[in-house]
This record gives sequence, structure tokens and C-alpha cells, in this order.
Amino acid sequence: MPEMKMTDAGKLDALCSALTHASHCVAFTGAGVSTLSGIRDFRGKNGLYTTGGPDAERMFDLDVFFQDPSVYYTCARDFIYGLEDKQPSVVHEVLARLEARGIVRAVITQNVDLLHQKAGSGQVIEVHGSPSVHRCPACGWETDFAFAAAEVRAGRLPRCARCSAVLKPAITFFGESLPAAALARAEREAAAADLLLVLGSSLTVYPAAALPDLTLRGGGRVVVVNDQPTRADASAFLRFSDLQTVFDGLSHRFP
Repeated sequence: MPEMKMTDAGKLDALCSALTHASHCVAFTGAGVSTLSGIRDFRGKNGLYTTGGPDAERMFDLDVFFQDPSVYYTCARDFIYGLEDKQPSVVHEVLARLEARGIVRAVITQNVDLLHQKAGSGQVIEVHGSPSVHRCPACGWETDFAFAAAEVRAGRLPRCARCSAVLKPAITFFGESLPAAALARAEREAAAADLLLVLGSSLTVYPAAALPDLTLRGGGRVVVVNDQPTRADASAFLRFSDLQTVFDGLSHRFP
């Protein structure tokens, strides 16, 4: 990992101070956080859509799922249903530690990999849905991630125990609305935050990308850590580019 320059060390000091003095800190995480755990992002150089083959960009298309659910389950076999082999990164671990200390009040995530929960975060808001539930589109029967993952890893489509229809994960596909309760809670948390950490998100997917605006409108401050420019950079209190370096530093400051 690159060494922190003196100016970056000063910024890290400022971030630690902001965290210590925040009364309502909220984290907002995107795919960049998951790449540190070896999970590919979607649109990056080695992203799923770039290197995942011709079906990759169709894996979260709702119409495609109902026509041929095997497109989703084939593409997602390693990306989602191999998550038992993935471990939380230093970002996940530090956020869980900060929550345990009462510093971070909630983690809003665009990710569907369950790694925040695996790291120990209890207040996780999944604005793009979650694979923790798989539901039958025909009769509504539900089961958990473990059942679906075992079926997918065995090369089978997970099916409803009542009517045998192929189950759909409670992930938001293109063509579906975001889960209303999760989005409403995320908006409340962002609006209440006096410090919002934007971590590994390019802030291009709406409506979640507008969450920093709610924090700023309420008088809070925004910190951005992302390797690419974001729409929040100009209004950010602090801006870093390397998640690993920043959170390695925080890990030492908040052991």
C-alpha cells in the first residue's frame, strides 16, 4: 500500500477528530469497499460487466430473470453464492468497531454481499436489497440465503418448496423499485447525520447517490474516500482516494 504523505496524515488526523466529535456519524458504502475483499465491482476495469461474458450485464434484468432465471444464477454463482469464501475487509471491520463504540450509528450500503453483517455491524441498511431472503414469485414462500446458496453451488436452481417455481433473491433488479422502507430509513439517517462517510461509491446510481445532499442540507459534513471522482467531491470536508490506506490508518487509531 502507498505510504501516506504528510498532507494525507494531516487529513487522517482531521478525520479521526471528526469521528471522535461526531454526534451522528453514518457510513455510505459502495462496490469499492467490497473489492478489498476480492469481490469484483460492476463497471471497473476488471468488473463483472467488463469481463463477465455476454450475459453479465443482463444478470439483474428483471425481464430476463422471468424468461430465464439461469442467466442470473449462472452469473451470480461465484459473485454472490460464493460469499462464504469472502472475508470482511479492514473497512468492514473498522466500521463495525466504530459502531460498537457508538461512533457510527448506521451503515447504508449499495452492496449485496452481506459482509458488513459478517464483520459485526448491526445497523445495516441495504438500499439495493439483499440475498439474505429468497422469495417465490408465484406463491410468496420464502427461505434464507444458506438454502439458496447450497442449491446454486450444487449446480441447481433454487426452487420453492411449495410450488417448485424458481426463487428470486430480494435483491433489487433493474425494473424494480428500491425497497421503500430501507430507502426511507437511509434518507432519515443521512438527513440526521452530522458526518457522512462516502466509501467506495461513485455516486452515480440514484436515488441513493443523492444521500450526501441530505446531509449537506442538514448542515452536516461529508467525507469521500473513492479512487474515482464523485459528484460530492467539491462539497466534501475531506477527500481521500485510497480506502485501504485510510482504513489501515483508522484501524490503528481505533484499535
